[in-house]
Amino acid sequence: MTHLRKFKSPSLLKWVSSNLSENYSRLSFPSLFSSPGAIHTANTRTNGGSRALQTERSRIEDESSMPDCETVAKVSRSGRTEAQAALLDYLHCTRGMLFTDAEHMSKNSPTFLEKLLKRVENEQEIGRSLTRFLRYHPINEFEPFFESLGLKPSEFNPLLPQDLMFLSDDDDLVENYHVLCNYGIPRHKIGNIYREVFEVFRYKPGVLRSKLQAYEDSGLSRSAVIKFVASSPRLLIGDANCEFFNVLEDLKCLGFQHDWIEGRLSDRNSYNWSHMLGLLHFFGEMGYKEQLGNLFTRSPEFLFEASGNKAFSLIGLILKLGMKMNEISSVFQQFPRIQVGTFLKNLRAGLAFLVEIEMEGEEILQLVHAHPLLLGSFTLKKPNTVLAKLNCGKKRVRGILKEDPEHLRKWVLGSRIDPLPNPGVSQRSLMKKTEFLLNLGFRDNSEEMKKALKLFRGKGAELQERFNLFLKAGLDKKDVSQMIKIAPNVLNQSMDVLDMKIDFLVNELRYPISSLMVFPQYLCYTIPRVKFRFSVYNWLKDEGLVRSLALSTVLATADKYFMSNYVNHHPKGLEVWEKFKKESYSS
Repeated sequence: MTHLRKFKSPSLLKWVSSNLSENYSRLSFPSLFSSPGAIHTANTRTNGGSRALQTERSRIEDESSMPDCETVAKVSRSGRTEAQAALLDYLHCTRGMLFTDAEHMSKNSPTFLEKLLKRVENEQEIGRSLTRFLRYHPINEFEPFFESLGLKPSEFNPLLPQDLMFLSDDDDLVENYHVLCNYGIPRHKIGNIYREVFEVFRYKPGVLRSKLQAYEDSGLSRSAVIKFVASSPRLLIGDANCEFFNVLEDLKCLGFQHDWIEGRLSDRNSYNWSHMLGLLHFFGEMGYKEQLGNLFTRSPEFLFEASGNKAFSLIGLILKLGMKMNEISSVFQQFPRIQVGTFLKNLRAGLAFLVEIEMEGEEILQLVHAHPLLLGSFTLKKPNTVLAKLNCGKKRVRGILKEDPEHLRKWVLGSRIDPLPNPGVSQRSLMKKTEFLLNLGFRDNSEEMKKALKLFRGKGAELQERFNLFLKAGLDKKDVSQMIKIAPNVLNQSMDVLDMKIDFLVNELRYPISSLMVFPQYLCYTIPRVKFRFSVYNWLKDEGLVRSLALSTVLATADKYFMSNYVNHHPKGLEVWEKFKKESYSS
């Protein structure tokens, strides 16, 4: 191993990545650390006695609380690579750690590396500076060690030993960590094991290895043991394995082998086999055991999602709604392909929706019993949103759902909801509106006609009165018809509003009535908006910033664009803009 010491720190990491695969077989390390003699030598160089160690440790902790150096935020990728190489060189060459462990710690402890980089003032010499710093300042090796196992500083800080700095001083921790690594458990998952079952790392030599071997002796493959232990660390302590084997046996009786179970476990979740066993026994006691095979084949989430707790919650809610086990069995047989937790959340939200629209309790139960999967299969919009989009009250919505509960599917999150037709509109009124549109030039039963019927609000007679208002103002019937096709919303305003806007256009702004033919959308703007924009426009003309702008340009141009193109060209533009805006809208 002495040839490794000849490499300079910045080049060590690069050498490792290119030569590790071919040279690793020639490197022989009996344990996580090298021989006792090497450990003694390393400790002699870095620690001059327990009192000196405590003094040095206190000084380092004090320095770690200093403000961050500005260099940290500016360190380049190559600089961080040099820092990793310096830490690797220290852990492996100076402290005598097994090379693969030192490399993993140096590459997977970014927070600790940031702390080291605070000591660097010259980015050009990061590797050399850290090497020199580490030579005279021993570090708390437990910090990069725990961080490299996948724990966050907030998680491992309470776990740091109070009287130790070097991993070599904790023989049990090192031994059991090495057992897990050699067995094949990914290093970044060992942190979760440490967090959940700390006592595993206090086992004496041989105990942990015998527990892992016992699982293999029971018929599990090594890959299965790795996945089971990583997702359920408590299998390594006490009698938790009894419930685990009971679950495996029950599932085997249902036709599920170990590889099926292994394939359903997620690395991101932990599992409680006691809860899962309880769910299996519950189904058995309720007489549903024969159907479990089909249920778990179609929806394994019933057993594995939250270790069966979501399924228990769902069953409890369904029982509260008055369903019997034969009805629950029917629900499970037709259960949609979604997470049990999602179905449960949707069901609760659906019930809240029905309560919000003031549906009677008995009616809610009838709906749920008749359509048990309906409310849980999708996420509904909020009641207020549905009522607003439908443009109706709660009573009418209740009537719709009593007649056909499947209407709920039209109100799911992300769907478009069209307003309901006014129930008071008679067939004669609809005919009047249709006749009015035909007179404007719409073709009967055309898509254009259907769209217009939805856009125009009011009775046919009211629409005709508003149409006649434009004729009285001096426009030709053909021109008005064309104008309405371009901007149909203008006829949805009352006679008084239309009359006021036309009067303002002609008598205040001094535009001819024919201007509406070019820009009928003028009628869609409020009077305050028109006053505001024309006040600014007239000021721009007085200041010589514009000559003449089209009606559409003055009103329809977005505020941001209007300001940047016209208003901001004057030093007091923003001040005048805000002044006119306040005056126009306040009046």
